[in-house]
Amino acid sequence: MSDYQLQIKQIVDYPRCRIYRQFVQSLINDRSIRISGGSGLFCFTVLCSFANFRTSYRRIDGISYTVYPGEWIVTTKELSQWFRVRFHWQAIEILEKLQKMHLISFISLNRGKVIKYRITDWRKHNTVLDYNCPCQKDSGFFFMPLSPAAELISTERCSEMDIVLDLWLSTVYNDTQVQGSEVGPVIYLRNGTGSPIVSYSELSARWGISKATVGRVLKHLEELQYIKLITFPGKTGSVIYLQNYLSTMFQISDVLIDKEEVAMVLKIKLTLPAEGFHDNAAPEQEHEVTVSEELSSVSKQHIEIILQKMTKILDSQGLFCFRCPKSKYKLFPLSNDCLGEFLQPMYDSREIRFGMMVLCGDDKPVRTFELTLSPLDPASSGRC
Repeated sequence: MSDYQLQIKQIVDYPRCRIYRQFVQSLINDRSIRISGGSGLFCFTVLCSFANFRTSYRRIDGISYTVYPGEWIVTTKELSQWFRVRFHWQAIEILEKLQKMHLISFISLNRGKVIKYRITDWRKHNTVLDYNCPCQKDSGFFFMPLSPAAELISTERCSEMDIVLDLWLSTVYNDTQVQGSEVGPVIYLRNGTGSPIVSYSELSARWGISKATVGRVLKHLEELQYIKLITFPGKTGSVIYLQNYLSTMFQISDVLIDKEEVAMVLKIKLTLPAEGFHDNAAPEQEHEVTVSEELSSVSKQHIEIILQKMTKILDSQGLFCFRCPKSKYKLFPLSNDCLGEFLQPMYDSREIRFGMMVLCGDDKPVRTFELTLSPLDPASSGRC
């Protein structure tokens, strides 16, 4: 039997996103997230999660109704519970708003006690099956198109639940077009830059709320363990990663997001103390470090700080050699000649490239890494 290695990627240019019904049900039941005063994104997602993939039948108050693909029939009481509104007329108003935007169509039956709705363009984004069979509503998934979602969040002020879904739909994982997506499932607003770094001003304009409210909502979602918010100093901005995304979407273990690793991948500024400055609170280097004399362009003090950050990142990834006090480090320069003649112009000539070899207690090499330091331009805005 052949062995295979599986690699999962989620491409940024895909026009729709897969949403699991179980995830939608968990949002409906999560009372810690506010839904009032929303843009309608959450309500439209809920309606899509109940839509049929094939023809089925539902019996309400002794009457059997035929429900075709892309449709579902529900009582106004159930609909109010889904949308979390007190009165039935409030649920009907939400349906009317979605119908005006040509996202759904609906009719009232049994003197307004029953609603039958249809998702517009359901067949365009989801597979329709010809045979008749009962459709499960608490398992499986459906495809949510991104264009209607973008229209909904741009119409009115977004609720916390709308923001959760917008972040979910904007998540990219392991796509070479988006920086930082190899670290974990990162939020990318598809602005063409390839950078997931966003500011509160951008999110404020996107969600129709103030910057102070953006900060409160993101902090609340982080407390609920929906997101991992990484904020960098100055005007650099923030990066948002989703929690429990990989286990929900791909049924694989979620990854630990480390701020230092994200900063390294995104080339965020690494601040080093002035030469000769001694921080008494900083931990001393516990391992033996041998630095080549040809690396004189970087001071020994700075080398130790860089190593501390490197070991912290690699330790969080499961490389436990850095916890062992017997480990030794050797740093040596690397020439750009090894990159090849055609790759050299891609690299800044001011970059300092050096190798780091990790030795075991008996001086046996066990791991080798390549480190690159890019000098920061004083005119830049905080990024390397």
